[in-house]
Amino acid sequence: MLRSLYTAATGMIAQQTQIDTTSHNIANVNTMGYKKNRAEFADLMYQVMDYAGTSTSTTTKSPTGIEVGLGARPNAITKIFTQGYFKETGNDLDMVIAGNGFFQVQLPDGTTAYTRNGAFKLDSDGAIVNSDGYRLLPEMNVPEDALSISVGVDGTVSVIQAGNTEATQIGQIELVNFINPSGLHALGDNNFLETGSSGAPIAGVAGQNGLGQIKQHFVEMSNVQLVEEMTDLITGQRAYEANSKAITTSDEMLSIVNGLKR
Repeated sequence: MLRSLYTAATGMIAQQTQIDTTSHNIANVNTMGYKKNRAEFADLMYQVMDYAGTSTSTTTKSPTGIEVGLGARPNAITKIFTQGYFKETGNDLDMVIAGNGFFQVQLPDGTTAYTRNGAFKLDSDGAIVNSDGYRLLPEMNVPEDALSISVGVDGTVSVIQAGNTEATQIGQIELVNFINPSGLHALGDNNFLETGSSGAPIAGVAGQNGLGQIKQHFVEMSNVQLVEEMTDLITGQRAYEANSKAITTSDEMLSIVNGLKR
């Protein structure tokens, strides 16, 4: 059987991964806090017919050798944590991190998840929560008579209550960062979980020690660039077609061989 059949098949599988990844990015172009994925590939092992440096005579050696590659495979899908663009909303509980860092939210099982989506709201108890009702950490409660909420660039949360003209501080938002954010586990719903590859969360005050500042009245949109994704989609499609053509060509070659007569 021709080696090219299997080699081209690995190429088709790899390009399918590329198209799947690109499609996922395009689907999330308007998802707040979404970070795009990048598919990465590696060549498979080589079948060595002749090693470089093999003697070809008593005085000469082969300069290159003969190594036949066996195709490609998906090597990694990396999350790219570049900054998405900011969209002004005017909502007191909409926040973005201008720079590095993640908000912390508590999942129903008590686990801490990390997110770049700063579209927060209030629940029935006055706690600050995300769209799924997960509480922002550290927890803080907004009084029922609060007329307005103010969030400082360092995460300080203050409110002005009815009958007062002075703001009262009710808490401070703590940000965290990771030495390798790409190693986080994508949980879905814009949330990430710590893994052994991401490193432990490094907590701190917004605007200090490499953490970004918090900007109120904005949300961070995805960092997906549609022009780039459409280009990647076309490239993946054409590469898929080329590998398919290689399989067709190999099949035609086998057909010729099978049709040979003595």
